[in-house]
Amino acid sequence: MSKKVKYYYDTENLAYHKIKPQKRKKVGYALLFLLASALFGFLCFVVLMNTPYFETPKDKIQAREIDNMKIRYSILNKKIENIEQVAADLEERDNNLYRVYFNSAPISNEKRRGIIDIARYKELEGYNNSDLVINTSKKVDGISKALAFQSKSLDEILKLAKAKDKLLSAVPAIQPVKNEDLKQMASGFGYRTDPFTKARKMHEGMDFTAKTGTPIYATGDGVVAKADNSLSGYGNHIEISHGFGYLTLYAHLSKYKVRQGQRVKRGDIIGYVGSTGRSQAPHLHYEVHKDG
Repeated sequence: MSKKVKYYYDTENLAYHKIKPQKRKKVGYALLFLLASALFGFLCFVVLMNTPYFETPKDKIQAREIDNMKIRYSILNKKIENIEQVAADLEERDNNLYRVYFNSAPISNEKRRGIIDIARYKELEGYNNSDLVINTSKKVDGISKALAFQSKSLDEILKLAKAKDKLLSAVPAIQPVKNEDLKQMASGFGYRTDPFTKARKMHEGMDFTAKTGTPIYATGDGVVAKADNSLSGYGNHIEISHGFGYLTLYAHLSKYKVRQGQRVKRGDIIGYVGSTGRSQAPHLHYEVHKDG
């Protein structure tokens, strides 16, 4: 297409003259256009750099799932911290209360925690949230080991408690004859004059004076080791083995109420006061032996 030719009218000469385009103006227009284009391009670049990329629906779902996972891990970590505090309280009571009471040595933290294999967390590395996942996994493994160990420790404490309870029940701890049934305490433990030989002799027990037929009680849990009159001088007598090195002897009974091998509890009636054997009047001769 041919370029349009422009003319202007010369009023002085009354004639039309052709207008010639100026090259300088053409160059100026071209530079102005290039500058405007460059500026527009720069502005577009700045806008694009500061505008988030366009997310697809799939990207939005994944981002939402990641945010939810972070929230769940945060809640889980708080729960783990609470469990750790409970475990720490149990360990404190275990070492400083239970084990002290039962004369058992405390357990060190190193033994409770054990050794954690760090290599097992290698497969969790290399992800966006690896630190969060690894840290939580370590906490879970640590608390699992601690609680498993504490469970075993409490089993041990339970055994100690049962043994302690058995010991407390077995120890001869009550009077074999009730106070209201006593006439008097005839003789205590120690040296005295033998009523038969008149010689000074060690009296290895206590004598409780009471009427014939007065009930005699087992002073601790145990098993009847003997119920006969085989020992000269003691007449009808009973021996009870309480365990833990304790043995009790009840002598000069009028009759028995138990037999050899029978298990008895503290407070059970095992026989009755009498004056059999080497005795001058109705009374109970009572002895407690520890470790022979």
